[in-house]
Amino acid sequence: MTGRGMTGLETTAILGARLPDGSTTDILIDQGVIARIGAVSPPAGARVIEAAGALLAPGIVDLGVFRVDGPAFRFGGIVRAALMPDQGPPLDDPGLIQRAAYSGKPDIWVHPLAAATRGLAGAELAEIGLMKAAGARGVATGRRWIADSAVMARVMAYARAFDLPVIAHAEDGGLAAGAVATAGETSTRLGLAAAPAMAEAMAIARDLMLAEETGARLHIRQVTTARGFDLVRAAKARGLPVTCGITPAHLFLSDLATADFRTFAHVSPPLRSEADRLAARAAVADGTVDVIASGHDPRGPEDKRLPFADSAPGAAGAETLLPLALNLVRDGLIGMGRLFELLATRPAAILGLDGGVIAEGAPADLALIDPDAPWQVSSERMKAAAGNTPFDRLPVQGRVLRLFKGGRELG
Repeated sequence: MTGRGMTGLETTAILGARLPDGSTTDILIDQGVIARIGAVSPPAGARVIEAAGALLAPGIVDLGVFRVDGPAFRFGGIVRAALMPDQGPPLDDPGLIQRAAYSGKPDIWVHPLAAATRGLAGAELAEIGLMKAAGARGVATGRRWIADSAVMARVMAYARAFDLPVIAHAEDGGLAAGAVATAGETSTRLGLAAAPAMAEAMAIARDLMLAEETGARLHIRQVTTARGFDLVRAAKARGLPVTCGITPAHLFLSDLATADFRTFAHVSPPLRSEADRLAARAAVADGTVDVIASGHDPRGPEDKRLPFADSAPGAAGAETLLPLALNLVRDGLIGMGRLFELLATRPAAILGLDGGVIAEGAPADLALIDPDAPWQVSSERMKAAAGNTPFDRLPVQGRVLRLFKGGRELG
């Protein structure tokens, strides 16, 4: 092997890296894939990177972003992003899917999720088969729940026929309509329109029954309540092909974060009670949660500098995903290996991707990380399209030193 192969990619040897399982090893990257894991004698002309014990992990596979945001993704160690269909216009057409798939090139793999219904209106099915052929990796309901059970049943049946996962939003639309907060002491004191937390469990229960009836693979993009986790836990015990995710906001913040009407804490689903937050952490620890994702949804001043009830939900999460998730390891909730299963391996598997693992023959999607590097989150200095983070000014640890997509280092 020489410095560059037929693909023009540089042969790279990463020496003395610490893997998520705690072992230290060398990695040889050639032709865009991991050619060897173990003691490496760098071939002539190869680029050599001395890791000096830094953490080498799979590049993050972010399941469910609302915007392609290259600089933020690179900063956060994200090499693959599943793009939600809530775009302008919605991703309900094969041409739009194809265009979205190219939107991150050359630095980021974007994997579009097809709109389950035309215009995400919840009524008429979109062309799921044609969108799969155009590159869609899943079928998603978007930010909203499909209220019509007959429509959702058809979505699941078609998705199963085309071997695509259904990525569902879990909030009963009737109960949650117009709500910006979770019903409880905080929302009552603030006078905010609120929905009961059981709106999530009701939506999950319906969709689990439809998944069982149709045989569809169901991924509930965000589960945030104790009742919701109980339902998913029970469904998994029965052998249903169901998975679920969560974002750091619901692991580290409760509805108390909205007490000053700060719109950066207006997210969807709304922040929950402290009891539900603790239930979410327990669900990560016991394996109920399959994916931790950023939910990256940057919103500018026109959406956030408004009264809380009039502001748009959403937060910029790509840059804070890794350092916040590392807190779960520091807290002793999970190990480092399990963390990168949640950030990379499981989301890749749900989407049917080859990435998300460090294995010989796998794509060289890798992040070299200093998990202890301190920095402070700053909404003003974020690389995202907008810095609307509820974690503004929070001291964190964990920084990506180098990032590789298919063997090519990203600047």
